Amino acid sequence: MQAREKGVTLLELMIVVAIIGILAGIAYPSYQTHVTETRRTDAMGALNGLAAAMERYYTENLSYEGAAAGGADTGAPDIFPTQAPLDGNRKFYDLTIQTLPSSDSYVLRATPINGQVGDGYLELTNAGARRWDRNNNGAIDAGEDCWDDSC
Repeated sequence: MQAREKGVTLLELMIVVAIIGILAGIAYPSYQTHVTETRRTDAMGALNGLAAAMERYYTENLSYEGAAAGGADTGAPDIFPTQAPLDGNRKFYDLTIQTLPSSDSYVLRATPINGQVGDGYLELTNAGARRWDRNNNGAIDAGEDCWDDSC
C-alpha cells in the first residue's frame, strides 16, 4: 500500500473560497444598511438636541429669530454644533435652521454629506413633526411624518 499524502487539493480550496464569497455577498449589504441607519439615527439625535437648544434660545430671547450663525434667521446654527454626529471626526450630516419670521416657528434640517449622500434629508419642526425625504427628490412627500421605514 502506498501512503497517502496529506494536504488540501485545489478543488477543496476553490470550494472554501466560493463559500466565503457567498457569505460576504450576503453579509456586506446588510452591514452597509446597518451603518447607514446608524448614521441617520445620530442625525435624529442631533436634531432633537438642536430643538432643545432652540427652546432654550426662545426662553432667553422670546423669539427663535437670530439663532443661526451671525444672528441670521436661516443657516448653520450658532447655538449648537453645525454637523452630526456630534462626536467623532467624520461628519455625515450638516445641520441648519430656518426660522419662519412672525410665526414663532422653525424647521431644523439635517442634510446628508460625505458617505451618507443620497439618503435624503431629515427635518424637525417646532411642533414636533418629523419628516424624512427618503426618496431623495428634494421635497418631503405628502403624508410623511416620521423618520423610519415603517411609515
